[in-house]
Amino acid sequence: MSTLTLPSVLAFDRKLEPSDGVMFSGNWSEIGKEENWLPIKLFDRRNRAVKSNFSKEVLADEEQLQKQIAEANLSWGDDAALKHGQDTLRLNFSLRIVSGVEHPTACNDTTFENRFNEVIAGYVQTGIKELAVRYAYNIANGRFLWRNRVGAEQIKVRVSGKCLAESLEFDAYDYSLNSTTANDEQVNRLAQVILSGLTGEDRPVLKVEAFAQLGDAQRVWPSQEMVLNSPKGEKSRYLFELDGIAAMHCEKIGNALRTIDDWYPKFSETNKPIAIEAYGSVTQRGVAYRSSKNDFKTLLLKWLSGESSAQLSEDDQHFVVAMLIRGGVFGEGES
Repeated sequence: MSTLTLPSVLAFDRKLEPSDGVMFSGNWSEIGKEENWLPIKLFDRRNRAVKSNFSKEVLADEEQLQKQIAEANLSWGDDAALKHGQDTLRLNFSLRIVSGVEHPTACNDTTFENRFNEVIAGYVQTGIKELAVRYAYNIANGRFLWRNRVGAEQIKVRVSGKCLAESLEFDAYDYSLNSTTANDEQVNRLAQVILSGLTGEDRPVLKVEAFAQLGDAQRVWPSQEMVLNSPKGEKSRYLFELDGIAAMHCEKIGNALRTIDDWYPKFSETNKPIAIEAYGSVTQRGVAYRSSKNDFKTLLLKWLSGESSAQLSEDDQHFVVAMLIRGGVFGEGES
């Protein structure tokens, strides 16, 4: 088969659609009592802190260094915490699973699209269950709690929906963040629901509730809003809220759900799965783990251009389709 090139217009819609997550305060002993959970409100925190970051020029000038060290570092921003007398955070969000991964949202090359449909439809029939299990695992382990997961005494995740005969419950600490799958009956049941959505057998919408016992009145961590060029002396940290309730961005929840890539070359060195990204980018570490030889576009074209799917390893196939589920714009049009 002749070598394909990417169309100038090529885009895919997300197939895992989490909502924003909202945060409530309550007690671990009252998880089953809906009326006792109170919305968490943001509040201002103003601190007189100490400076600890200086330019090279200041560090080289002892007089300037002493002068700046003596100055207060005034901090003003949003904060959030559990109510006094309450010890547990509850985070709620919904998750919609959408089918059609084998069909681009936009593509202006029929030859490419026909080959794409053929290859990816074959994968959906044989390989996509592996991805469903991994997404289910990241719900079970509560990865989407991010910093709110660290140091919690106990974490419970509850999943419900019309697609489930009864709700599923997970002890998040039973599922390590360094792993991506588990041979677990509850995880497999949840994975089957996700699989039914990805293959189009059903249209599931899940309700996910996570409970993290943090301690009385402990601070919680909503998503932080991006603020550019905040004026000196003004409020510098803005947290996300929905209808006055502390919340987490759907993008942050989605990033946690797709942290399933343990197929990248240096996984044996880090032993940490990363989020599905075209070049394996992890901005917190300032590293892109996938080079131009094993990035999304290179692997996709290699797969579609081959005589058979055997030209691409099973792991690379999983990565490519996970990128399609992630969604994005990948055309090679002129910038």
